[in-house]
Amino acid sequence: MKLRAIELRSVHLPLLSPFRTSHGTESAREALVLRVESDDGEGWGECVAGSDPLYCPEYLEEAWLTLKRYLAPALLGAPGLTATDVQPLLHEFKGHRMAKAALEMAVLDAELRAAGVSFAAYLGGVADVVTPGIALGIMSSVDELQDRVSESLEAGYRRVKLKICPGWDLVPVAAVRDRFGENLMLQVDANSAYQRADIDHLACLDPFCLLLIEQPLEDDDLIGHAQLARRITTPVCLDESIVSVHSAATAISLGACSIVNIKAGRVGGYLEARAVHDFCTSQGVGVWCGGMLETGLGRAANLALASLPGFTLPGDISATDRYFHEDITPPFRLVDGTIAVPTGPGLGVEVLRPVLDALTTRFEALAGAEH
Repeated sequence: MKLRAIELRSVHLPLLSPFRTSHGTESAREALVLRVESDDGEGWGECVAGSDPLYCPEYLEEAWLTLKRYLAPALLGAPGLTATDVQPLLHEFKGHRMAKAALEMAVLDAELRAAGVSFAAYLGGVADVVTPGIALGIMSSVDELQDRVSESLEAGYRRVKLKICPGWDLVPVAAVRDRFGENLMLQVDANSAYQRADIDHLACLDPFCLLLIEQPLEDDDLIGHAQLARRITTPVCLDESIVSVHSAATAISLGACSIVNIKAGRVGGYLEARAVHDFCTSQGVGVWCGGMLETGLGRAANLALASLPGFTLPGDISATDRYFHEDITPPFRLVDGTIAVPTGPGLGVEVLRPVLDALTTRFEALAGAEH
């Protein structure tokens, strides 16, 4: 396959309601969507970086410039290109995993569409449906939080994740557990909001029988996470700390986690995400698929990833109507507590071009020398 052109788009998707974490509050998702045009057809990708460098150092404006100046030119016109070639061809450019992942995703989509193979089949998926969980942000009151949990359970979600931060942790978790009982699959996510000095405080979450506590400390503090894991009975899950198979191996060897949240964009692509899955399962470490408020493109790819056999914990792949008024693909729906894994070629979803055009706020086409 040879890439003839790469298109970059910024897409503005208003959220149904503001989503607050320890990093701040989002009222809309600004997405960077890619389209590649090859001699075999087209493929789509999505960069999951945020508008600001809060979750990680990458952010959308930086990703756009990096794709335009460095990453896209390295792939345009390369002969015999396959998805497995993308990371080696981009290796000289340090970091920028989310931008690289978006390009790999688009190339893989084009490759699989041409071959008539689905993302899930290519990655090694075994499930036809995925059981998703729902992530609830920091609320203005405990009563509001309880109402949102109740609505989520009525909608069919079987696992609830609560965002926590200092000052919003023990009381809301206790209230949810008390109202909805011990059978509720409940976990919390701190997004690196705590320090080692908070370890004793975090141990106070143990009585609530949580599935896990996600990324409680800073992403580079593996030693602190290992200390926390020895202090508490709640399983420690790492998110921002895991950026590759190598970092997963290091964290596991240190005892810093017993569960890993796998996000393809964070680790540099779906091929590396599969490798992290394979390594963790070989070590007896649980994995689940995280989400980054993706459009239907990223949601389709995440469903394919979550269909791999090691993903036994519900992931953050909620139905479309959890977040968006309107999406750039047909919506994913929750049916009997599950979402179907796309089975069509490539991502298995089609882009709604009129909707995409209406939501696009910026566009640029990059063409190869022979285009």
